[in-house]
Amino acid sequence: MPDTSKPEDRWDGDWADAAAAVEDQVRDKGLRSVRVSFADQHGRLHGKVLDAAQIPDALRNGVSFPGSLLTKDTGQHYAFKIWEPDGGPTLASVMGARDMVMVPDPTTFRVRPWLDGTGWLLSDLYSVEGAPIELSTRRICAQAHQRLADRGLRLRAGLEMEFHLYRVDESSGDHQLVHRGWDLLAENFSDQIEPLLEPIQRSLSALGLPPRTIEVEHGPSQVELTFPPADGIELADQAVLIRAAVKQIARRHGLHATFMARPALGDAFPSGWHLHQSLIGIDDGRNRFAPTTPAETLSATARHYLAGLLDHAEESCLLTTPTVTGYKRYRPHSIAPDRTVWSRQHRGAMLRVIDEPPGHATRIENRAGDPAASPYLYLTSQILSGLDGMEAKLEAPPPSETPYEAEAGPLLPRTLGDAIEAFDHSSFYRDTLGDEIDDYLVTLKRSEWSRFNAAVTDWEQREYYDTF
Repeated sequence: MPDTSKPEDRWDGDWADAAAAVEDQVRDKGLRSVRVSFADQHGRLHGKVLDAAQIPDALRNGVSFPGSLLTKDTGQHYAFKIWEPDGGPTLASVMGARDMVMVPDPTTFRVRPWLDGTGWLLSDLYSVEGAPIELSTRRICAQAHQRLADRGLRLRAGLEMEFHLYRVDESSGDHQLVHRGWDLLAENFSDQIEPLLEPIQRSLSALGLPPRTIEVEHGPSQVELTFPPADGIELADQAVLIRAAVKQIARRHGLHATFMARPALGDAFPSGWHLHQSLIGIDDGRNRFAPTTPAETLSATARHYLAGLLDHAEESCLLTTPTVTGYKRYRPHSIAPDRTVWSRQHRGAMLRVIDEPPGHATRIENRAGDPAASPYLYLTSQILSGLDGMEAKLEAPPPSETPYEAEAGPLLPRTLGDAIEAFDHSSFYRDTLGDEIDDYLVTLKRSEWSRFNAAVTDWEQREYYDTF
C-alpha cells in the first residue's frame, strides 16, 4: 500500500530493501531506461522516461512534473483557472502550473517485455515541499484501504475487463473488425483472432500479469480479459498497467485497443468492467463474505456490505461510470444493469452474488462499471459504500430475478450529467472524501459534460442537415 507520509519518512528497512532490489534489477538486467509514471485523475498514465543511472536518485527524491496535469478533463482542457489568482482553493498548489513530484513506489517495479531494456514504476504524488497531494487518486484509494485495515480486513477483487480490438489499415488508417461478433465465446472466432491476441497474452504474462482467460465477447471485435484476484490497492495498480499495456502492445502489432464503453464503429456492443469483490481477514485469511451457517447465502458482513453498495449506487456512478458513453450501457435486456438491484447469479442485475459452491470463493460482482473508470476511484467507491453498510448494519431488499422490471429497484443515472448531480449533492461522499476532493471531481466532470452538450453530434448532423 502506498505510504501517505513525506517521501523521506518512507525509508524504513522494508522500503529501503525494496528500493535496493529495484536498483539491483536495473543493473543486473542491463536496463537502459525506466518509465516513472503516475495514474492521473482519469486513471490514465503520465510520466517520464529516465536513464537507468537516474533511478537511485528518483527513488529517493522523486521526479518533478507540472502539476497542471491534475487540472485537465478527459479532452485535456483545463477545468480550473490555474493561470489566475482567483482560480479557487481546490488546486492552489498548482497555480501557474507549479511543479509536483512523482515518488516511485519500488514495490511496483516491472520490466516491459515489449520494449527492450525498459523498466516501469508507478508513483505517489507529493508537493515540492514533501507534502502528500490530497487529490492523488492512488492516495485516495490507499486511505480507503486503510479504513478496511483498521477493521482487520483487506479487499480481495478480481478483474473482468472488456475492450474492443480493431485492425488498423496502414494505407487508409481505417479501423477494421477482427471478428464480426454476435456469437459469444465462439471457438471459430477465438481461433481466428488468436494470432492477434497471442502477443498481448505473452507480454502481459511476462509483465507478471497473466490473464486467467481471454474470451470472445458478444459484440463485433469485442474481447474480455479476466485475471486472478488480487488484494488491496495492488488490484488498482494492476488495472492501470493492464489497460496501458494492452494499448501499447496492440499498437506495436498494427492494432488499436480501446476501453471506451461503446465505440462508434459499426454496431458496437457496449463494454463493461465487472468487479468481483470480497473481504478477507488480515489475521486468518478467511473470506468474511462466506456464510457461517448452512442456512445462509451470505454472511452478515457480506449482507451489510452489499446493502451499502446498493444504498450508495446512484451517487457512486460518477466513480464507477465516469464517461458519457458509459451510460449507453445502462439499458434493459442488454446483459448490463439499468437499475439498483441485486440477484443471485442473474447477469442483468447491478450486483450479482456468486455463492455456488459456498465458501472461500463467495463474492459480489458489481456489473455497473465502465472499463474507462479510474481503478483507484472505482475501488474507493466500493470500499466506502460497503463499509458504510457494515457500520450502519444496513439490510438489502430481497434479491430479484426480474432486475429490469420497474418494481425491482430505482433506475441508475441515465446520463453523466445525472451522475454528476447525484455525486455533487451526496452528503455521504462529502463526509467520506471531503469537500475538496468532491468539488475537484465534480469540476473535472462538469467540464467534460458541458463540452459534450455544446458539441454537434453525428446523429444531429444526419438528422437535421438535409432535412431543414
